[in-house]
Amino acid sequence: MLEQALAFAATHQDSALEELKAFLRIPSISTLPNHAPDVRRAAIFLASELRRIGMSNVEVIQTAGHPLVCADSLQAPGKPTILCYGHYDVQPPDPLDEWVTPPFEPDVRNGNIYARGAVDDKGQLWMHVKALEALLQQGPLPVNVRFIAEGEEEVGGEAIAAYLREHPETLQADVALVSDTDMFAPDLPTLCVGLRGMIYTEIEVRGARTDLHSGMYGGAAPNPFFALAQILTGLKDAEGRILIPGFLEKAEKPTEAELAAWQQLPFDEAEYLQHEVGSPALTGEPGYTVLERLWSRPTLEVHGMPGGFTGAGAKTVIPAKATTKVSMRLVPGITPADAFSMLQSAVAKLTPPSVTSEVRLIHSGDPVVVSTDNPFVASATEAMRQVFHRDTVFVRGGGSIPIVGDFQRNLGIPTLLMGFGLPDDNLHAPNEKFHLANFYRGIESLIRFFVLAGQA
Repeated sequence: MLEQALAFAATHQDSALEELKAFLRIPSISTLPNHAPDVRRAAIFLASELRRIGMSNVEVIQTAGHPLVCADSLQAPGKPTILCYGHYDVQPPDPLDEWVTPPFEPDVRNGNIYARGAVDDKGQLWMHVKALEALLQQGPLPVNVRFIAEGEEEVGGEAIAAYLREHPETLQADVALVSDTDMFAPDLPTLCVGLRGMIYTEIEVRGARTDLHSGMYGGAAPNPFFALAQILTGLKDAEGRILIPGFLEKAEKPTEAELAAWQQLPFDEAEYLQHEVGSPALTGEPGYTVLERLWSRPTLEVHGMPGGFTGAGAKTVIPAKATTKVSMRLVPGITPADAFSMLQSAVAKLTPPSVTSEVRLIHSGDPVVVSTDNPFVASATEAMRQVFHRDTVFVRGGGSIPIVGDFQRNLGIPTLLMGFGLPDDNLHAPNEKFHLANFYRGIESLIRFFVLAGQA
């Protein structure tokens, strides 16, 4: 079965790419209400392909938000069950003027495919579909597979979390398989064994009942933007240290073995600064390496400050309110509930008496660290070794995939984070790309993984 499936995948690379292009052309931007029909169109596209390749019980499930797509193939009695997960929604493409080619018109150049969603996560989700197709062409799968894809990962994953709580029996498995992460470096097979959790919040500060003329009231009326700035500088200092009392003390440290392994990774701080960040210098909590700050330390970031007058020309207004979007990345030892409560308390104490403030939670996710001591990790590392001819490295990820914590908490199963992106793939940024060699090697690695998992 293995050799025939690999041959099928190799001879159908062109069609796999064309199908991916069609998938990428659908602007399934989950956060923008006017794109809700496109999100549903992407779900229907995915479901149609799953039916075509021979998956069973394919459904597009309506939710309070965007649809879920479910399917299964349970014809391997006595073999493990693998839950394949991915998301078909994408981030907004702004700023549009920074894209070399339009974000929803996929373009292949320099060995990459460029489009919004190319690597996060349509391209990597499509690897699962193509690996399953190659195996199904040869007969029943070597393992049992359940498949679920969501259209809300980029906005918090509320619908899939609710579905998981209400219908856990439909997703029972031995392990979850997720391809939504990066390789540490080109040609270096990587398994991600940890993710930071997060809370995403909105802080609102209110002053006067209405906007006021700065000439008539400036000097007496409070300005919510200044109050908001005071609050933010009280939450984190100039070096990047979070100042919320007791917060950093809750963060669990990585093991000595993890730290030693991270020190052996091919990481060049100067190259990282120049080619990935592109700023004059790096910032961050003193006393920790860059990888520690990215993977095992919590963060607090500001994402936007809507409010006041931002149009062309001048308007001398003291705004009645100011808001900001603030997220915190969390590590083991800090739950989303604890983080939100501590943030609320800190903001309340930092709020000047001339204004009022409110902190609202938009979405959250738990931090996760996955044990490498299970047979599925062994199957995955061997599959990638056969493809890349190098040993797999274990890393943590700085981002968050909320459903991974739900799989661990509600289903009691580990998650295998087997991703094939690259650090410079520009996910969430203009000119997002996916290296096509990794797309094809990812399909091959997944085929080998399914076969090896069935033999374990």
